[in-house]
Amino acid sequence: MDRTDNRILKIMQQDGRISNQALADEVGISTAACWRRVRALEDEGLITGYAAILDRTKANLNLCAFVHITLARHFKESTTSFEEAILERPEVLECFATTGDADFILRVVTEGIESLDVFLSESLFTLPQISQVRSNIALRELKFTTALPLS
Repeated sequence: MDRTDNRILKIMQQDGRISNQALADEVGISTAACWRRVRALEDEGLITGYAAILDRTKANLNLCAFVHITLARHFKESTTSFEEAILERPEVLECFATTGDADFILRVVTEGIESLDVFLSESLFTLPQISQVRSNIALRELKFTTALPLS
């Protein structure tokens, strides 16, 4: 990846709908060269997809929680079945295997506290692999970005 690719990616992270012509003009290369570079970045898997970023509160998803999961056992089968169960839950936007007190941290978005309670009770608490669940409710969102800090 060179400087031009880096500039292309920075611009595309800010405006994923930018036209190839506008992107080429912004980067200072021809439209054909720009198209080839973007295509190569997609083929290499650096650009993994395109999506609309929604305002969750306008979509009536007002509660964001960080759920810390500790597994009862650390066998591969136990971890794999937990991961499979989490992948099926649309409320879980992100899931990280972590070090420290929790084995996993989930970012969960729901309509409110009642729907979070239903998610916890009917989805997480029913998984036999889990020994402990702790939740933190986000009070305010100070920063949200999907853009990676490219140099």
